[in-house]
Amino acid sequence: AGMIGVRPQALVTCHQVHSPNVVIARSAWKPEAAPEADGIVTNEPGLALGILHADCAPILLAEPEAGIIGAIHAGWKGAFGGVLEAGIAAIEALGGRTAAVIAAIGPAIGSESYEVDEAFRARFLEQSAGNVRYFGPGRREGHVQFDLPAYVEGRLRQAGVVLIERLALDTCARADLFFSYRRSVLQNEADYGRNISVIAVQTSRYPVVDD
Repeated sequence: AGMIGVRPQALVTCHQVHSPNVVIARSAWKPEAAPEADGIVTNEPGLALGILHADCAPILLAEPEAGIIGAIHAGWKGAFGGVLEAGIAAIEALGGRTAAVIAAIGPAIGSESYEVDEAFRARFLEQSAGNVRYFGPGRREGHVQFDLPAYVEGRLRQAGVVLIERLALDTCARADLFFSYRRSVLQNEADYGRNISVIAVQTSRYPVVDD
């Protein structure tokens, strides 16, 4: 919170459950009162939105014309189920325009690290035959590689978002930078850490903390 210039109490997160649910934050809530959702949208200056992730894709959204921001947690379930579109709809509900939204897709598991089975791919192809472009040859028989960040970007573009930046940083492969759920499983670790991506509406209400 200090690094982005807001009070610690103003940094809010949600109880993430891999859902398509997005909430609008009118004010800060206590951590124990965090709603079950996988996205938060606000237009309140001084409020910071945080998303925890450890392979799933964090998406930070900004509609600068209307002063609206959003933070979305998109694993395959959430993205498949429509959490990105729900985030865009919440921005529109606050008076924003989809065409004015800027999106940043943060560090997430990359296709080289994300092996899935054929049943997984079949689910996506049932949704849309065009989803085949998000899958590549697997290293093992009966398996393929899934490009989650590219799928997320595709869903955003289908929703009408034009300005999108994808960091293309693989959380699983970059142990020097990020925590990763899949890496912890592959290494038989008991638990894994969490990364956080945060966005806030700039304000002069609170002093910026230099660190």
